[in-house]
Amino acid sequence: MNFAVIQFPGSNCDQDCVAAINGLDGLKAQYVWHKETSLNAFDAIVLPGGFAYGDYLRCGAIARFSPIMNAVISDARAGKLVLGTCNGFQVLCEAGLLPGALVRNRSLRFVCDMVTTRVEVDDSPFTHGCPKGTLLRLPVAHGEGCFFSDPKTLRDLNANEQLVLRYADDQGCIVPEANPNGSIENIAGICNRERNVFGLMPHPDRASDAELGSADGAKIFISMMETIRATRSSNAAERINQVA
Repeated sequence: MNFAVIQFPGSNCDQDCVAAINGLDGLKAQYVWHKETSLNAFDAIVLPGGFAYGDYLRCGAIARFSPIMNAVISDARAGKLVLGTCNGFQVLCEAGLLPGALVRNRSLRFVCDMVTTRVEVDDSPFTHGCPKGTLLRLPVAHGEGCFFSDPKTLRDLNANEQLVLRYADDQGCIVPEANPNGSIENIAGICNRERNVFGLMPHPDRASDAELGSADGAKIFISMMETIRATRSSNAAERINQVA
């Protein structure tokens, strides 16, 4: 199963993503330069962290107009799984694939730390195998990771169960002290209404091996793989029934 890892000028977590994905049985990752125009050869897409285009203007604002984003948007709308981590999350918001925006941390300081996140949605393509309330230990490294939205968007995100991850303490409680950047409602990651596009500020690619301090991030990539396999099996069964 092939995953595309998009490389923008300034990406610096693309290697982490490729290494993490290639370290999992059944998965293969390949770099795709931002000037490419097709992602047809891939089963899923990953937009990694970093500082695309130096984060000029605002994070993700220029990367959103890279040639490859036409393919990302088209494939996402067709149902392909798309994961955006840190800067990738920012790009997805700028591209309109996810609602809301990532703004400057409330502390006005860059945050680099290991945090605890709580799974709020257990039936998304990215969290299968993680019952609601599961705690995932993941690292963060960002200066503009504060998720913000208008009140209506926030109500819709809650109503449609699009808030996939929240920052929590070690006991799983959603408290201000566990929030590293001041995101509203301790939001760490959200998905689109169709649930095939997921953006999060923490780095699952940097938590894919116990030797790194946590292997919880691998659960997200594995969930994506299992979702794609299940979809293929379902589609194959449907075709057989149609023929019969």
